[in-house]
Amino acid sequence: MDALFSTSQTIRLNGQLIDFSAPKIMGILNITPDSFFEGSRVSSVDAALEQASSMIAAGALILDIGGHSTRPGAAPVSPEEEIARVCPIISAISDAYPSVILSIDTYRVAVAKAALAAGAHIFNDIGAGQMDEGVFDYIVENQVPYILSHSVGRFEDVHQVPDYQNVVAEVLHDLLPKVQDLRSRGFKDLIVDPGFGFSKALDHNYSLLAHLRSFKLLGAPILAGLSRKTMIWKELGISADEALNGSTVLHTIALQQGASILRVHDVKEAKETIHLVQKLQQNGLSHLL
Repeated sequence: MDALFSTSQTIRLNGQLIDFSAPKIMGILNITPDSFFEGSRVSSVDAALEQASSMIAAGALILDIGGHSTRPGAAPVSPEEEIARVCPIISAISDAYPSVILSIDTYRVAVAKAALAAGAHIFNDIGAGQMDEGVFDYIVENQVPYILSHSVGRFEDVHQVPDYQNVVAEVLHDLLPKVQDLRSRGFKDLIVDPGFGFSKALDHNYSLLAHLRSFKLLGAPILAGLSRKTMIWKELGISADEALNGSTVLHTIALQQGASILRVHDVKEAKETIHLVQKLQQNGLSHLL
């Protein structure tokens, strides 16, 4: 599938030129008391360092650190509290593991600025630049590597579902002018994310996954954030704690559909999934279904 823009699978992160033509793993660290999967939560610097060490050893290239839960019904958190949660963790991990790439999971410019000053390298924005003022101006002026994730409306509206007629076409149509705007302003280090679970009903998520390869039109590496999400455990009638097997299945499909980054809770299992899918591809399998 031809991209609408010049396609680059390399991004400069933490002084390294990273080639995303081979899939990479982003491990999830939530500095929150209420994120939907308890296994991703840490509440102290020591616990975060232990979790970071484990994820890096298992094969994570990037650690995504968040201080504001995005689950439905999560308690609101002020920018000051979000900064207080994430910055000591980012600083400690950066000092302990200087070569690891750190991402700040936030929609707020103030939090992103503080996190980058503390040692983060990527602004992972679930708001696609629309939940806070001046997001695109900030990342363009400072050339901050950025994950453009699809959602609709303000933060408090992120779990409301639009009346999509064709969710794949409409999500692409929403992301396309944002990519055009950023590229026209000389912005380089961009990753795109269709936003599984945000502003989507369950079947919308599966439609997006089935057509994930369509997002290659945007000319940037694709991130798939599927791990242990509602689309898995609700469909199977289980809990997030029981959703590892389902996550692995969907990660396999995402890789076959061209995902460049898997954002995961379970790094070892994701690493094994990538290894086996690549082995199949090396032996002639181009499509699973």
